[in-house]
Amino acid sequence: MKTVAIQGIKGAYHEIAARVYFNEKGEGEIDVLPCNHFKDVIAIVKKEPELTGILAIENTIAGSLLQNHELIRESGLVVIGEQKIRISHSLAALPDETLETIVEVNSHPIALMQCADYLDTLPHVKIVEKEDTALSAKLIADNKLKGHAAICSGYAADLYGLKILAECIETNERNFTRFLLLANRRPAEDLLEHSEINKSSIVFTLPHTEGSLSKVLTILSFYDLNLTKIQSLPILGREWEYLFYVDLTFHNLLKYKQGLDAIRPLTKDFKILGEYEEYKIKEGKNEGNAGETF
Repeated sequence: MKTVAIQGIKGAYHEIAARVYFNEKGEGEIDVLPCNHFKDVIAIVKKEPELTGILAIENTIAGSLLQNHELIRESGLVVIGEQKIRISHSLAALPDETLETIVEVNSHPIALMQCADYLDTLPHVKIVEKEDTALSAKLIADNKLKGHAAICSGYAADLYGLKILAECIETNERNFTRFLLLANRRPAEDLLEHSEINKSSIVFTLPHTEGSLSKVLTILSFYDLNLTKIQSLPILGREWEYLFYVDLTFHNLLKYKQGLDAIRPLTKDFKILGEYEEYKIKEGKNEGNAGETF
């Protein structure tokens, strides 16, 4: 059985994304290895080559997780795939609780922010930030915390024996998170052997000269490479210089490679973070609903 390193404990959205990814790949059940922090996911995958890791990289509401871009670039690991899931939050508490008995709501600060409108309907409730959505649920269950509720996934609520008091409480239903799957270079080659490679993640720096970015983008367009994301980050200690993280999709592998060859002389510190299969919604399915139970 494949083991995937995740940030958070069992029931976290990282676990849900990993299970959806490998289920859609036809690989069935997986085991998960919980990690406290994103950097711990990187460290354990580098140490244990047979592991795969998963990291959230961007959210449609909260934006990019900038620290994870840097962690991936510095790690030497290879991006082997992506998964997008809809983040659907539930309010969960001990089985004998009701909305009227809740005096405190716990969750990750981002989840609390995403449910702000719903929380405004509970003016008597104290809002307390915690490290993780699933951990909030587990702490309530383990410690039998009466009057406490967690904002978490429906999966986490079921996993820890909590009762769901309210579902789909996020303010914006178009709340999606994109995750990247990571592996060491040699296992990555095996994992990608039967994949349709049509997307890549690259990173580079540019000289601080007029039109440097425009020239690169023009070349990418000439070779029919579709820019799906560009994220800039300042380089510490190098004033007014930036790292550019770029995601590209393409239909012709040869033209893609020609395009990269054409922009390399215009860039510095050029690196391919991964070449993989673009995530697409399966016909007749929602885009990885995080309310599913596994």
